[in-house]
Amino acid sequence: MALLLKNFLLCDGGMESARYGSVMVEGGRIVSIGAPDWNPPAAETVDGGGKSALLPGFVNAHTHAAMSLLRGIGEEAPLMEWLKEKIWPAEAKLRSEHVYWGTMLALLEMAANGITAFGDMYFFMDSVVEASLEMGMKCAVSRGIVGPEKVKLDEGLLLAETWKGREEFVTVQLAPHAPYTVPLPFLKEIVAAAKDRNLGIHFHFLEAEWETGYLKDEMKMTPAEYLREAGLPEVQQAVLAHCVWLDPAVLNEVDFSRMTVAHNPKSNQKLGSGMMNLPGMMEKTRKIALGTDGAASNNRLDVWGEMRSAALVHKGIAKDPTAVPARDVLRMATFEGAEALGFEKKGMIREGWAADFVMVDLDRPEYVGIDGENAAQFFVYAGSSADVTGTMVAGKWLYRDGRFPGADAEKILAKAREMRDNLLKG
Repeated sequence: MALLLKNFLLCDGGMESARYGSVMVEGGRIVSIGAPDWNPPAAETVDGGGKSALLPGFVNAHTHAAMSLLRGIGEEAPLMEWLKEKIWPAEAKLRSEHVYWGTMLALLEMAANGITAFGDMYFFMDSVVEASLEMGMKCAVSRGIVGPEKVKLDEGLLLAETWKGREEFVTVQLAPHAPYTVPLPFLKEIVAAAKDRNLGIHFHFLEAEWETGYLKDEMKMTPAEYLREAGLPEVQQAVLAHCVWLDPAVLNEVDFSRMTVAHNPKSNQKLGSGMMNLPGMMEKTRKIALGTDGAASNNRLDVWGEMRSAALVHKGIAKDPTAVPARDVLRMATFEGAEALGFEKKGMIREGWAADFVMVDLDRPEYVGIDGENAAQFFVYAGSSADVTGTMVAGKWLYRDGRFPGADAEKILAKAREMRDNLLKG
């Protein structure tokens, strides 16, 4: 049966101004958009009453979902110390059941925050897909590859073969971890495999300042030379996570038309990594998405918070209130993330596009004064995930008014606590 979302303020990152209207959903897609008072026959109706908004579902373009089990360990330590002394030893104990329940825990948090899809680089990725499909959320998964071990590449290729044909909900990328963990010859082999099979790449790049010295002193390359030598500009799609220390001038030297930068402002701040030159990047490309990174380094899985941080921090750094406009940030949090992860027709409110929405309560003090012209600014600067009353993926509610219709939240929380204790105390 068709579902009518009636009399909502409709806003996306491609609109010059928001407007009130109604959206008809059927078969997981937007089939029609009409006037606020539209009353078609034979449709289940959710009436926003002019007091709610519909935004495209947020996309978390870079995270490690099951790290929700590791939240709070190794706090306030430098990146490599944090990884080597806390994170990597805990991850060595991971098994598929840890990843399944850690992902389910993350999905509860993300759904409540309006996230409808996420890009995940981790281990036991079949468990991530199984959890995501059970919850009803879209996922772009990639088996993290560290070292020169071909077996990990084979696992990534098998993952792609296993979930082929499910692209509406699942896309698969290959995931060499970073330049300092994957030898360049093996990285080139991974990239060649991605090109051969029309797969994307998900890759950490220049997250910490010392990595620029690593490329220069150990690899004897500039960032542009490294990207070209690896072949990354030639793959179907590439997500370059972080890019904190990537000079925007590199985008003049390398073809970035198939590469998206995943900006993770809060994780980068918390780890003391620095801050990407987002205004400089925006002068070169629109292909910039937002991610949270893992819950162990953020510690929230909240793209709404990333939007506000991305918009405000860069204004302060640039001493320019016009830097990083709110509408652009909303586009990064929705359409750009979806496109980077291989999801088609997702991230805008358009006929034929995915019925993936965030429903927002406008009957709150912080929204007094919102209108079509200033809606994007209200959402980015005044709004927060606390305003989310519903999260829909493919026409089905993942989260609605504090509940998770398709999930046993109490069981998930209990199992997640058990899995965390097993990892950290076992």
